[in-house]
Amino acid sequence: MIGAGSRRIVITGGNAGIGLALARKLADRHHVLITGRRPQGELAGILPESASYVVADQSDPEASARALTDGLTDLGWDSVDNAVLNAGVGFAAVDGFDTTEAIRQTLDINLASAIAQARALYSFLERARGTLTFVGSVAHRGSAAIPAYAASKAGLHGLARALRSEWGGRVAVQILHPGPTRTDMHEKAGYDPGRLRALFLDPDETAKMMAAAIASRRSPVTTSWLRYLAGGAFTGRRL
Repeated sequence: MIGAGSRRIVITGGNAGIGLALARKLADRHHVLITGRRPQGELAGILPESASYVVADQSDPEASARALTDGLTDLGWDSVDNAVLNAGVGFAAVDGFDTTEAIRQTLDINLASAIAQARALYSFLERARGTLTFVGSVAHRGSAAIPAYAASKAGLHGLARALRSEWGGRVAVQILHPGPTRTDMHEKAGYDPGRLRALFLDPDETAKMMAAAIASRRSPVTTSWLRYLAGGAFTGRRL
């Protein structure tokens, strides 16, 4: 139930996968604005009923940032407590090489849009002394199967470190690196993890660890099997 102590929370890419799991976890206690590229009419019965939704296609970084801030204005939000920049895409490389189009899309959606949206959200976050959270991936260390994706997440890691230093004292900045999770992202990327998929974390458990990490404001945080086995989905502060 949304009441005293509720926050204004933005989650990009919150219409599927980890983002949707996080939105569902938080929407019963907080005011949540979700963005995604799909029309809202296609998401009936998927999004939390209490959440608001804005179409923001991150393949166009500047347009996605404008759509996001326009959505905040339409809601009457002049501040944001938490912004979780989660939207992302990946493409499996063929023989270790990404196509030029795959590289462009991956960097625009995963990195350039995050930069544009962070810049657009700064004033909203500053008013609330809020927290900006980038959602990276354990793949930021490098992955032969998805090199452009890995590079984009490594870029986010560097961006988070830079902004954490630059915005210190005004806006908290962090990056979370989820481990492999049972979403449809691998299928969309054209990559079959085979039997390893059985070891992937459930999206709800990843979302629980992410929520605790967001509340802590620590950075970087890896939400992997090791953290889960150590009780990461059940301990820590509540967001």
